[in-house]
Amino acid sequence: MSQCRICLILAFLMAGVGATPCLYAQPRTKSHDQQAQSAQNSAQSQGSQNPLKRKLPAWRRRKQEREYRQELKGPYKKWLDQTVRWIITDKERRAFLSLSNDEERDAFIENFWRRRNPNPDSPYNSYREEIYRRIAYANAHFSDGEPGWMTDRGMIYIKYGKPTSIDAHPSGGMYNRPLSQGGGQTATYPFEDWHYRYIPGIGENVNIEFVDQCMCGNYQMTIDRSAKDALLHVPGAGETLYEQMGLAQKKDRFNGGLEDIGPGPMSAEEHSKEFDRLEQFAKLEAPPVIKFKDLQSFVTSHKLLTGPFFPFDVQTDFVRIGSETVMVPITLQIKQKDITFKTQNGVSKGLVDIYGRVSTITDQVVTEFEDTVAVVEPAELLPETAGHASLYWKALALKPGRYRIDIAIKDVNNPNHVGTWAQAITVPEYNDNSLSTSSLILATKMERVPDKDIGAGRFTIGDTLLWPRVMASEATPAAFHRNQNLNFWMQVYNLGVNEKTKRNDATIEYQIINDKNNKMLLDTVQKSTAIAADADQLTLEKRLPLASLRPGRYTVKIKIHDAISGQDIAQSAPFVVD
Repeated sequence: MSQCRICLILAFLMAGVGATPCLYAQPRTKSHDQQAQSAQNSAQSQGSQNPLKRKLPAWRRRKQEREYRQELKGPYKKWLDQTVRWIITDKERRAFLSLSNDEERDAFIENFWRRRNPNPDSPYNSYREEIYRRIAYANAHFSDGEPGWMTDRGMIYIKYGKPTSIDAHPSGGMYNRPLSQGGGQTATYPFEDWHYRYIPGIGENVNIEFVDQCMCGNYQMTIDRSAKDALLHVPGAGETLYEQMGLAQKKDRFNGGLEDIGPGPMSAEEHSKEFDRLEQFAKLEAPPVIKFKDLQSFVTSHKLLTGPFFPFDVQTDFVRIGSETVMVPITLQIKQKDITFKTQNGVSKGLVDIYGRVSTITDQVVTEFEDTVAVVEPAELLPETAGHASLYWKALALKPGRYRIDIAIKDVNNPNHVGTWAQAITVPEYNDNSLSTSSLILATKMERVPDKDIGAGRFTIGDTLLWPRVMASEATPAAFHRNQNLNFWMQVYNLGVNEKTKRNDATIEYQIINDKNNKMLLDTVQKSTAIAADADQLTLEKRLPLASLRPGRYTVKIKIHDAISGQDIAQSAPFVVD
């Protein structure tokens, strides 16, 4: 072995991995002893240095900084992983993780909620409060061994709110399949079908299925409608109609598709919609966005209409729901003759996109809403229903004050057919010491709702379902047919209550007046004690058949005299009988 190689080995053994041996190809400039001594001194110097104080390479330092920034703790980690887990965008998540100190994180969180606040200048953020309410509800109702907000049902509820309806099968059991799933009878695991009439950015009539295959309360969202079938892999059990008739075999279900739905009278058509269900599944996990950007531009920039005007009528009403909050139901009435229908397979369908914005008199946006109204009629009946009208109802909670409401609608089947409407409104302030009333609402339908739907759902005020008849203006009041009933609804607030008897004492007078000759056609009186004797608030509901009234214009008037406070108040509304 050459002397140079011996030198290299000796230096390596003495210096350890921290030493750098000389290259054997270099000419020797020191003696062997001198090189060995130099290597020994270098090793001692390296060994005595604190490794924690060594200067790190730049790439290692940058990596550690990134890891530190991403290591969230305490309330910031909870905010990101729990509170906004289902509503934060990927871009926002990356931005939050890139922050390096708590001051920047606090500012980010504040701006995150402000961007979503319907009224950015208000300290009260209705969107933030609604998200916290939904999280609390999910934790109370959807927990399955883990917090409710982490479950699939919790995710959907937090993002999209309460579904329009729920078809729940908490115990599973025998189940008659719809024809779209092959028909026939089978047994199922516990499952729930959630139906949303419309979800912005996803579409209308959205159905979401959750299945608890472990029967332990763990409901999983699925696009496979056969996931709930407890007899799916049991030969000869839970067969579809075609399988029972010998037209198909159960083993043929398992072909590697998204679903193992057996064949049936309508299964071929449904099988072609697998990609639609995949697309919907992906959209359900995306943050909500404003969908109707084109309609928004008509409201925000007052874009000029290029096509024929799409007419519609709007009515706003006021109902007290708190000491400082007023419910403002907004009702749109669209005549079917103005909607463009497309007919397929004997069914005619029209779609109308709706975008609305409420702003203050200083043009600060308070809230926005958007929806799609679908009108479906059998094709052969379409000419007969041209005179019908479709209603859209949106209830907003506003504080007393002056606002501007802008609404734009678009005929989906005729995109150049757009209509706009704008109006200033004054939301009343209900003083606790003054006798007052809500709006007097005339409706074609008025009925009680189930207990579970009280205060929720479209066209619902308290425990009453109302379909208002829209009064476009004083010149064009609400119109009713003689074969209909006139339903009218109103609430009375701040009635006096006797301190000794704990009873109210008010007289309510109902009148129907013929506007042509100012003749009184109906004049009846009711005592407040007959409705609710110990209440300071009354709900007045009356139904009047119109068959006895001749075509013409009339006025319904309600007068209230409070004997205890000595106050009087009246409300009236015109209507037309045709």
